[in-house]
Amino acid sequence: LPKSSLLMLVSAFAGYDLGMRAYNTAVEEKYRFFSFGDACFFF
Repeated sequence: LPKSSLLMLVSAFAGYDLGMRAYNTAVEEKYRFFSFGDACFFF
């Protein structure tokens, strides 16, 4: 999943480091991804 287009999109807005920190936090907190995933909202 770290090389997914979803994470690339997040990194385009937030930067790679912040995107990976968010991803790692989501994994630790057992968030779900893709079809069964949690919502992502950008301002």
